[in-house]
Amino acid sequence: MFSHLLLGSNDLVRSKRFYDAALGVIGVAPGTPLVFGSPRVMYRHKGFIFAVAQPLNGQPATPANGGTVGFLIDSPEQVEAFHAAALAHGGTACEDPPGKRETPAGPLYLAYVRDPDGNKLCAFHRPG
Repeated sequence: MFSHLLLGSNDLVRSKRFYDAALGVIGVAPGTPLVFGSPRVMYRHKGFIFAVAQPLNGQPATPANGGTVGFLIDSPEQVEAFHAAALAHGGTACEDPPGKRETPAGPLYLAYVRDPDGNKLCAFHRPG
């Protein structure tokens, strides 16, 4: 359904350091800095593009109220590693600690963090 996802950043150097570390634990190559309308850092993984960019309108980047970006993770161990790497590189913990959650959609293994710009991220694994 989705081709790409773009989040705003107020500091691309800081964001690249954060996302290189957090996404690196799930096999994503370091981001590629480029200018496409505005400066940005782009990541490609399994046919999907994720990017962080300075807002085109020149205004400060702000997180979406009620928004969460979910990253599909292959195992509970990778969820834990994503969470640890995110915290070690400027992210902040939010919600419950990483772990299994029973949901109406079945069991999930989740971890939530906020990136350095305040965007809410979820490391998401659905046990087989």
